[in-house]
Order: sequence, then C-alpha cells, then structure tokens
Amino acid sequence: MERGRVTMDRNADAPWSKFDPEVYVDNNYRTPLEVDLLIVRLMRDHFGRCFSGGVPDSVRGVDAGAGANLYPALSMLPWCEKILLLEFARPNVEYLERQVSSGGFDTAWDAFWDVLREAPAYAAVEPRSRFGEIVRVERGNLFDLDGHRRWDLGTMFFVADSMSECPDEFKRGVRCFMNALGERAPFAAAFMKESVGYRVGDHDYPAYRVNEDRVRESLAPFTAELEIHDLHHMVRPGHEGMLLALGRRNSEVAVP
Repeated sequence: MERGRVTMDRNADAPWSKFDPEVYVDNNYRTPLEVDLLIVRLMRDHFGRCFSGGVPDSVRGVDAGAGANLYPALSMLPWCEKILLLEFARPNVEYLERQVSSGGFDTAWDAFWDVLREAPAYAAVEPRSRFGEIVRVERGNLFDLDGHRRWDLGTMFFVADSMSECPDEFKRGVRCFMNALGERAPFAAAFMKESVGYRVGDHDYPAYRVNEDRVRESLAPFTAELEIHDLHHMVRPGHEGMLLALGRRNSEVAVP
C-alpha cells in the first residue's frame, strides 16, 4: 500500500460521483492509442465471425459499465436492434446521454469507427444516426444485473477489475455480466493486467490485480468459446498491459 493512499477495498468506497469523463476521454481516447485500435479490430472481427451465418431478429446488446468509452457500443452497432449503456457514475451517465443526443457523438470516436468500417457490415451503417436511434443510457449497478435481464450481445470494458480491490467483487462483477447474456451470446470483455489502481483528474480509483489465468478462471464456467489476448501495451504507470477476452456464453442457466 502506497503511503498516503486512501484504501478503497470495495466498490462503494470509490468516489464515483467525482469521476471526470472529459478528463478520462482526453487521457485515453482523444488521441487514439494503438492498443485500443487493436482491441477494436479484434472485437470487430470476432463479432463478424459470430454473425457470419446471419443476424437473428431483435438482437439486443448491452455495454455493462460503459463509462466514458463509446467504442464497445460502436462495435455492436451493425448487429443490434437496441443497445443499452449501463453505467453507475452520474458524471458518466450525463456524458453518455450527451453522446446519444441529436447532436451526435463526439468526433473523438471517429477514429475508432474508421477501424470498424474497414469491415463491410460496419461500412453499411451511418454511425451517428444509428447510434442516436438505437442506443439508450440507463443508470444502474453491474451487481444488479445477475440474470434478471438477458441480452444477445455484450461488452464489459475495464469494469470488473477497475471498480474494487476486493476479489469477491471482481468475481461477482464477472458473474453478473455473464449471467446477463443469453445462450450463445457473443461477448467481449477487457481488463487491465496487474493494475494497482488509476487516477482520473484529482481522484484515485481502485483496481483488483488480474492476470490471464485469473481472467480465464473467472470466465471459463460461463463460456462455450473463449480466447484471451494478452496485449503487452502500457498506457499509464501502474499496470502491465491489457487483456481482451472474446467468446460466447455457454447456456442460459445462471452460474452461481
């Protein structure tokens, strides 16, 4: 434990009401990082393979813990009839609501769409109008999902590992996300590898340290298919890279 650092063992201890989404976007996405463009490319190709046999009617997507990051939702755009951005921190909810307004999403996200539209299914979509039509924002806690609602496609980026220092809350977060997915639902989930926490503006936020084995162990009970990409890109001090998990849900039976 660093001297002077505030302990945030559990999710409820973190200062989510003070999270600054504009600073977060400026630090992470305003100038696209190569690792994020790689993640977008891998996610695009994964979803394309999953829907190569055709897109079922009424596909509903969810981005659990969306935060101030639109590229997971953009990656679901061609496949979904509706997309829900679920987010707990009020400043992030307000940021997301601005992104789905009639003015369209911020130009910071165009670089990520440029990567997505290299695939024909994405090139056929006009992203801003489609985003405004099918995406809605809901304030809610990841822990409240846990099988109460089911989606056909899902993403969870830097959430279960970046909201608490508690191993039980990490496992619960993964379980709640996976139990929110229907049978054979494609998913993408990303984690900061060996993160010791992070700072946004003037405030510190917690993390649970994960590696590839820990991520695989947490996801394996829920998955029919699973591949984990260990991306050795450092984007800030205090972590050792990123992990991207791509796969499909195994069944509709909730795993305890």
